Amino acid sequence: MAIKRGSKVETSFGSASMTDLMFLLIIFFMVTTTLINPNALKLLLPKSNNQLTEKPYTTVSITGDLKYYVETTPVPFSQLESALKAKMAGMETPTVSLHCDKTVPIDEVVKVMNIAKDNNYKLILATSPN
Repeated sequence: MAIKRGSKVETSFGSASMTDLMFLLIIFFMVTTTLINPNALKLLLPKSNNQLTEKPYTTVSITGDLKYYVETTPVPFSQLESALKAKMAGMETPTVSLHCDKTVPIDEVVKVMNIAKDNNYKLILATSPN
């Protein structure tokens, strides 16, 4: 008497769900890479060997033609202090990152440093690595 086996193991592999997963991952990585540095202005920063890893709460940028920006919003110097106060309201240890072009006179940098000192903000001067 011959005995027949009723179930056979399927040896093929369904890759449709794997390709869907790969496309979703590709879309996810494409979207997240565009969000890495949205608050950046093109500045030529001075070089330094020391780099801090502390995360600032906001940034102040000074371009070569002496225009001031809080993050990416242009702000006249006369309103810079009030704009920073509004941005830092309620912060426990407010930290500001100062991004200055190489061509900016040191007097302009010191003005922003004085604003940070008067308001007890921690200030980080951004530099590019050597």
